[in-house]
Amino acid sequence: MGELDLPNRIVMAPLTRMRAQSHDHVPTTLQAEYYAQRASAGLIITEAAAISQEGFGWADTPGLGRRSKSADGDVSRMPSMRRAAASLHNSGTTGAISHPELLDGAQPVSASNVDPGQISVTPTGRKPTVTPRPLTKKEIRVTVADFGRAARNAMAAGFDGVQILANYLYLISQFLNATTNVRQDEYGGSLENRSRFLFEVVEAVLSELDAQRVGVKISPMHEGSAFPSQ
Repeated sequence: MGELDLPNRIVMAPLTRMRAQSHDHVPTTLQAEYYAQRASAGLIITEAAAISQEGFGWADTPGLGRRSKSADGDVSRMPSMRRAAASLHNSGTTGAISHPELLDGAQPVSASNVDPGQISVTPTGRKPTVTPRPLTKKEIRVTVADFGRAARNAMAAGFDGVQILANYLYLISQFLNATTNVRQDEYGGSLENRSRFLFEVVEAVLSELDAQRVGVKISPMHEGSAFPSQ
């Protein structure tokens, strides 16, 4: 597959396991055992990892964000999730699907202040999403840089590639969707403008990795509420 020599054609799809430590999002020995048990697959796409502290939108999930968020650096978190054969790491940020409980009380961010009307999985249980605040242009630039940094951290941790999450209910899809993106600047309006954030993220990741080791997961949604399929 591109530059990767796979031992077989079996590909394991990503599955959210909720087994990282809740206080610092570091993968546990249970996650290491989970992936080791599946090491005979030709390719494993791991569970999603947040690109920054602000990107967490699901309880007990791992992270690949800024080094300053942990004493020993985020790179040290991830080798327990990789395995001997090829592995790709999912990288993303949840945006409006997050919840103040996951963000130390802060308001979630998104393309616009549109509540997606979904359910957020918090440490105390499932909670309805809240109305997010729109990202500023400066925050968009920081988030784009976070994607590049997370990709670099993933490769330093030993992964064979990364997959950018532009599907489901993640932040990038909140920019792509005309219902959740009602911005009036260059990131909203036309399809070209709504796609701008995705393309900037891809360019940031490609500045760190060879294109053959980068994928983008993108698909229409069939959710209700404020997130119809488009």
